[in-house]
Amino acid sequence: MNTLFRKKSLPIAASIVLMLSASAFAHDPASHEHDTSVAADEMPFLTENDAAMSKMMNDMAVSPTGNVDRDFVEMMIPHHQGAIDMAQTYLRYGANEQLKRIAQEIIVDQQQEIAAMRLALGDPLPPSDPAPTQIPPRSDASRHGAAMTPDTDQTMKMGN
Repeated sequence: MNTLFRKKSLPIAASIVLMLSASAFAHDPASHEHDTSVAADEMPFLTENDAAMSKMMNDMAVSPTGNVDRDFVEMMIPHHQGAIDMAQTYLRYGANEQLKRIAQEIIVDQQQEIAAMRLALGDPLPPSDPAPTQIPPRSDASRHGAAMTPDTDQTMKMGN
């Protein structure tokens, strides 16, 4: 087996196992409301992170097309997007500067992986936006269903 392939596929496989394991043990954020070990200020983080995990798991459940390459990419893109969404959630609420840098790297790395998979299939790339350096907490409106996209929230863009 090619060493480069092993170096790239092992982290992907480990990520899948880790994400699926985390999903199996994830709790509904509402169940944390009565848990005295969960600080009230952590609830927005838990709620957004659980939503990102649920969206990722739902989006990964694709119907087979008969094309293994396409099916792999259609499952992996939501997986990578889930990592991006969770890293953005951490940037909103996390305090540790080292972990913030790691979250930023996750965002960039996962965006690059998504682009590489799209290119491998000959799919067009979506327009690119710079990776955020800071992500403020979502407003109440966006927490309750309004999607925050780089097009609708200028604070997501670097330098703003």
